[in-house]
This record gives sequence, C-alpha cells and structure tokens, in this order.
Amino acid sequence: MDPVAEFLGSLQIERGASHNTLLAYRRDLTGFSDFLRAERSAIGRAGPRELTKYLGDLRRRGLGNRSVARHLSALRGLYRHLLEEGVIARDPTEHLDTPRPPRRLPRTLSMPHVVALIEAPDISRPDGLRDRTLLELLYASGLRASEALTLRIEDVNLSAGYVVPTGKGSRQRLVPVGAQALRWVRLYLKTARPALARRADTGTLFLNRFGRPLSRQGLWNVLKKCARRADLRVSVSPHTLRHCFASHLLERGADLRSVQAMLGHADISTTQIYTHLSSRAVRDMYMRFHPRARKAS
Repeated sequence: MDPVAEFLGSLQIERGASHNTLLAYRRDLTGFSDFLRAERSAIGRAGPRELTKYLGDLRRRGLGNRSVARHLSALRGLYRHLLEEGVIARDPTEHLDTPRPPRRLPRTLSMPHVVALIEAPDISRPDGLRDRTLLELLYASGLRASEALTLRIEDVNLSAGYVVPTGKGSRQRLVPVGAQALRWVRLYLKTARPALARRADTGTLFLNRFGRPLSRQGLWNVLKKCARRADLRVSVSPHTLRHCFASHLLERGADLRSVQAMLGHADISTTQIYTHLSSRAVRDMYMRFHPRARKAS
C-alpha cells in the first residue's frame, strides 16, 4: 500500500485530523515522493542524505524557514508512523534540525498613541462606552482578545481589583486591573451594558448591539474605527494592546516573572521577547543606576 495514503488514513481515523491538515500533508508528502523518484529512491529506503538534500532543494526553490519546517513536520509524522508499523527500522528524520523562523518583535505603540487609541470611542453612545471600557481593560490587564471577549461579569472583581480570564488550555489566572479601567467597567455595567443587553442575557461582559457576545470580528472593527479616529498611521490588531501592556511594564521596571504570570505564558522565553527596551529607556536606566554614569561634582 502507498505509505503516504496509509499515514494519512491513520491521521484521519486515529487522530481526527482536519480536512485542511490532511490536504496540506498530502501536498507536502506528494512533493517528497516525486523528489525521491527523481533520485531513484523511495520513502522506505530514504535516509538522512536524501532528506537533507530534499530540504536543501526546498530552500533553493525559495521556501522560507516556516515553510521548510512545515514540510519537515509532515516528514517526521510519516516516518514515525512507518517506524511504529515496523516498515522501517530507523527514523531518518531523527537527527534533522527543525529550521527556526525568525522571531519578530511585537508591534507596540508609544504611550501617547495608546492614550489616543483608548480615548477615541464616542462614549455618549452605549457601544462607544463599551469600546472605551474594552480598550481600557485590554491595556490594563494584557488579556488576549479571546480572553477579554469570553469574560463573564462574575470574572471581574471590582472591589478587589482583578479579573480571572480563562486562557490557553482552559487555564485560569488572576490578573490585577488598575483604577482607571475599573472605573470604566463600573460605568459600563451601570449604564451601557443594560442598554445593550436583551432578555436572554448570556452573562458575557462585552455585548454587541444585538445583545450577543462581541465577536473577534467585532473587536477588529472597534480597533480599526478607533485607530482611524485617533489618526494612528500604524497597523493596530487585537494583540497590540497586550504587547503594549507587557512592553510598557518592563520599560518602567517591572520584573519579567511578574509580567509572565500576568500574561499567562507557560514558558518565560515567550515573555522575553518583550525585553526589547527602547534605546532611550536603556540610557535612562543606565544613567539612573550606574554608580559612575554622571560627572563628579
């Protein structure tokens, strides 16, 4: 039987792989099979030399690290399956290094731009007051878009000043919220949310104008509208205020472990990408703390 077809069948039946995943694996592995035929080899006979040559061929065709890594992931899955089935005695992908895509620094806004964005909504309207509250909360707590949109009213403790979002892997954490954001949440709950809610109230904190939970597309529209009103000339996404939250805390002296806990990162290396302090912030810190940074009087 065709080893690729057998592997894909196993993915579908035993692991419940999605239709798109199966299509991508089929495309990548068919390309690998074609390469091996040109090399007068086959999947069951290929070794590290053929695999290395194939990955080099992908690079010569202009594929970047991310695409090459995807191809290698498909090959690893295929050969692990063949090894488990006893078709091959050794996995030829065992010692191949996965190319790492370059880590891009997250896009952040300056403090004046953050303020302009947050203050852009028209708070005379219920949906405008909702938008102001949502933006204040995103910046005050560093929540992911999905976490903010799934918050329920009871997840916000106004008296103690914290929220309890549900993050990746259904893990909950406690995140402090500043006084300004809490003030807007109180106002929103008192005036705007009752105007947006309908009889079948879901209890979700942020609602659209039909009384249903605000969607990710709804949040995108809020951000685009507010960015235009604030005359921001940079791209703003739902993750932008989360990036600003982390970067501005670290620039002002917060420790990395605390920021990691608030962001809900399982691995601190994910948080370390935010340690790209601006040159001015680095200079200010040096001038403040180094014992011989200033001229002697």
